[in-house]
Parts: sequence; structure tokens; C-alpha cells
Amino acid sequence: MSNISVQLRQLSIGYKQKHQQKLVAQGIDATIAEGQLTCLLGANGIGKSTLLRTLAAFQPPLQGEILLDGKPLGHYSDSQLSRRVGVVLTEKPHIRNMSVSELVGLGRAPYTGFWGRLNHEDRTIVNESLSQVGIQSLAHRMVDTLSDGERQKVMIAKALAQQTPIIYLDEPTAFLDFPSKVEMMQLLRRLAHQMQKTVFLSTHDFELALQVADVLWLMEPQSLHIGTARQLADSGVLSRFVEREGIAFDANTLRVQI
Repeated sequence: MSNISVQLRQLSIGYKQKHQQKLVAQGIDATIAEGQLTCLLGANGIGKSTLLRTLAAFQPPLQGEILLDGKPLGHYSDSQLSRRVGVVLTEKPHIRNMSVSELVGLGRAPYTGFWGRLNHEDRTIVNESLSQVGIQSLAHRMVDTLSDGERQKVMIAKALAQQTPIIYLDEPTAFLDFPSKVEMMQLLRRLAHQMQKTVFLSTHDFELALQVADVLWLMEPQSLHIGTARQLADSGVLSRFVEREGIAFDANTLRVQI
């Protein structure tokens, strides 16, 4: 049985909009387990990024609480949190004059003190992180010469170098071609299963998520459905989410038919 590493208790999320609070979702009770790949699905604008940003402590919840290992998020200092949670965002990093190994080395910042100098152990961890993502050959390449897929792998290696038990990713397959999307999702599932990381990501790659995720979170207006692909298919949630005129969902094969 996987251990629970993140708990959401009566969580309401949203943001301020012209002196008003915009409520995105409320009353969420859920857990995220270590050793599992959890994929967050939902329509554009439904609030997936807001949920991720709230989980990562980039913005406060409107109500309720988030517990890490049984302790409220506010219990952790920024320094402690940076050793617990790694975040990989969608935005492409605009970085010049920096090599891949130097960028991955920034993941060691929570451990290196004010000057950020890497010692032998830090450099070993950077090399191991490059190896785990399969990009050792890119170590000396400049970041601005990389393809989108290569750059995304570098950001994941940076998160691994941070050595956090929890990794949140916002649309990690957004800019990738299909083979690279599959490779990326397989990599993230491997990190969850083999390294017992808690990996939680948002994605628009519906069919791919159904195939690789251990658990799905499907956001709808004012509701959140959680379960395996099979459970959400059997309950009709997936059909309701994806079906439109000319688009059908086969709940038996978990495939979209056009």
C-alpha cells in the first residue's frame, strides 16, 4: 500500500480578481500517495494550474488546508519546503550562457548555502540526476540550444537534483511531439514507481494519461472526481468529459473514437 504524502482537507482554491475572490473549486477532500503517478485532467480554464499553484504553496488556499506528511503547509519554512517539494512549470526557461549541468546544479540550491557552490557530493547528485533522465550526453550543451523535449527533461533532472520526495509538474508534455510525450510520461511513471516519488501532474493528453496514470483527478465545475481510469470510465465520468458531437468514448478500451 502506498503511503499518503499529501492530504487536502476541505480545500477551497481560487484567486483575487479586481478586489473579489474568484472561487475555482471548494470542499476538496483528497490524498496524493507516494510511489504513484497522479494525473490531473480538466478543460481549459477549469483551474488545474490554480490547484497546482496552491499545492506548491505559490498561492494560499481560500479555505481548508494542505498537509505534507501530516503537517500543515504553513508549518514548513521556505527552506524546508524546498527540500520537500519540487515544481516543474510549463513556461520555457529563457536561459542563456548556461550549460545543462549548471542549470541542473541549481536544483542543489536548498543544500548549498548562500554562495551556491557545489561540492563533490552535489556534483555526483547532478550527474546521477542527468543519468536518471537519460540525458548525460547533454551535460555540456548550452540550454538555449536544446529542443523543447530536451529542455523539459533538463527541468525534470533539476527537480531530481533537488532530491524532493514530491514533484509537481504543470503540463510537462505541452510542447512535445507524440513520441516525446509518451517517453516523458513513461519517465515520470518510472520515477514514481522506482524511486517512490510522489509525482502529480496536469495534462491535456487525455488518452495518454488514461494509459500511464495510477490515479486520475478529473476537475469539473465545482467537482473533482478521483479514481483509476477504469473506475472513472465505469462511473461515466470520462464519457461525460470527452464526448461531443462526433467524439465518442469507448469505456471498455479506454479509447476516444472520432
